Amino acid sequence: MRRKLTGRSSSTRLLFPLAMIALTGLGLSVASAQTSSQSQNSRSATATSGSGQYYFEFRSRQSWDYGHTFVVFGRVGEPPSKKNVAGLSPKGDDPRMWVMGHYVPVPSDTGWTDGDLEDKYTTSRYRVLVSKEQYDRTVAYIRQLQAKSTTWSVELYNCNAFVADIAHFMGLQAPSSTWIYPKVFVTNMRKINTGHPEAANELVSENVKEMSNPTRDGRAMINAGLIHPDTRSNNAPVGPAPNVTIGAVRVSNRPASSAGRLPGE
Repeated sequence: MRRKLTGRSSSTRLLFPLAMIALTGLGLSVASAQTSSQSQNSRSATATSGSGQYYFEFRSRQSWDYGHTFVVFGRVGEPPSKKNVAGLSPKGDDPRMWVMGHYVPVPSDTGWTDGDLEDKYTTSRYRVLVSKEQYDRTVAYIRQLQAKSTTWSVELYNCNAFVADIAHFMGLQAPSSTWIYPKVFVTNMRKINTGHPEAANELVSENVKEMSNPTRDGRAMINAGLIHPDTRSNNAPVGPAPNVTIGAVRVSNRPASSAGRLPGE
């Protein structure tokens, strides 16, 4: 799940009429609540497990719609660059690709997207420390995964599924469904890998709770002053941002790479 953030590209204006299209399993409405500074700070907190000089940090972030899940990696103490980000999303910034991906697979990007390295958009994170050997092995796997992940599909393979494959390669547990909000996906992953096995049974209830959370979309970012749509180059008027509501969670016992997925992009 991912859309380019407001104020970065005039192409986002196309999303408003497109948001009226009825998507499979999704409903669109308007959110109006503001995001408090306290919640903004709390969601930047990092829960860490493992040990070593290198890390992989699973993150979710806000966007116009339901968010985006991705992984950031590097050496502890060194700021990551765009090349240290991996995630699956529709190729380019055309909102029509995102809409089409709810029906058929569309070409994908597998690297950095706008907002990935900005803490103010982060909604959840889970950092795993590893040795240099583990790091090199996992980065090699990520590069292979990026090379073969040529399409994005809400149902067949989305950003949650992409990240779940990386987690499984590292020997970590991932949520039993990838048809959940990115914030719920990363939060649940952190819990089930840090001594909270009961969290696996909370997946559905947490997703339902997030479904009614009005502080996760583009409108909330505008209200909180995180983004300023009137700074766009064309100064186009801005309508209400879509608040995407995701339907019932699909839980499967199949591996993440083959299970049904929720929009992870």
